[in-house]
Amino acid sequence: MTDHIPDEVLPAGRDLRAYTDELRPDHPVVRNDRGEWVLLRHDLVRRAALDDLSFSSEVSRFLQVPNGLDGSMHTEFREALDPFLAPAALAPHRAEFERIAAALVRSMPRGASVEAVGEIGAAFAVRAQSAWLGWPAELEGRLLAWIKDNHAATRSGDRVRTARVAEEFDDIIRSVLARRRATTLIDVTGELLRVRVHGRELVDAEIVSVLRNWTGGDLGSIASCVGVLVHHLASRPELQSRLREGVLDAELDLVIDEVLRIDDPFVSNRRVTTRAVDLGGVRLPAGAPVKLHWTSANRDDCVFSDPDAFDPAGHASDNLVYGVGRHACPGRLLATLELRIAVRALLAGTTSITLDPNRPAEREVAPVGGWARVPVLLN
Repeated sequence: MTDHIPDEVLPAGRDLRAYTDELRPDHPVVRNDRGEWVLLRHDLVRRAALDDLSFSSEVSRFLQVPNGLDGSMHTEFREALDPFLAPAALAPHRAEFERIAAALVRSMPRGASVEAVGEIGAAFAVRAQSAWLGWPAELEGRLLAWIKDNHAATRSGDRVRTARVAEEFDDIIRSVLARRRATTLIDVTGELLRVRVHGRELVDAEIVSVLRNWTGGDLGSIASCVGVLVHHLASRPELQSRLREGVLDAELDLVIDEVLRIDDPFVSNRRVTTRAVDLGGVRLPAGAPVKLHWTSANRDDCVFSDPDAFDPAGHASDNLVYGVGRHACPGRLLATLELRIAVRALLAGTTSITLDPNRPAEREVAPVGGWARVPVLLN
């Protein structure tokens, strides 16, 4: 099959979720206008994610630590870095995250339009991540501006523009590191400077890459997730009511994961084949660029008989929101904690969340998923 399926530009009014829903039944593997093979079916995405030997994660010309590494290098960096994202390491930050979320919700106007992605999601992501890493509060404006620039660059499909925006973020990281090295302050960023792999401390390029992964990727992702969650809650007052009555953390986490499965803003990850592979009736040659399309896989009706059906417990074992296998998202627990706290703060600080009837929500378009804007009324 050599279907030419545009990935970066979709017909007006279309988005990746709707588009891949149409393609997937007849075209489980498609090829986009950048020559990438895109896997749309759940079983194919899962197979590629679990096959590290045939599908390499070393796909970028830029250093990507840890999940852009393969084999023992990936294992050693994950073993060194995963403790930062373990429950015991995150637990001391919970109270601060809760304070930040509650203060943000209190600051929102009541009965007036609030944009959930930018005004709630992005603001919370920047403040929570900065608190976790020990970054100065005065960076907030610069980080919020970067999120907007990064989204615009990603939408444009312009690799030069995207690289320039990435370099701007690396400059932010370098400025933080320069100040941190001049102090004896011990926080997450300071502890990262003391991490050792192969018996040595990380070099600057590795530290910048790790912090880029922990922040640059997560800031926009958390903002997008908040937009999806708020839109879902605002559209379903009965779910709001049930959650306001009180649920355990584990149940709320299942609800959040299920909402994100239905409308997954983590669109895709890249791989490259190390050898010829037969997949979905298609022969992929060695060296083929591949996209694992999580958004599409999470809506495959061969696995989820009704992709829009809300079944948090029933769908949990097949949910691929955070990936699967050795390269699954390292920050899953951090993202889960932050999103749980954000949802709890929104529900505790309001009596209702409704979509703004005068400002319709707007979908994102390829290559970004979820919602671009979700105007809501908080009461």
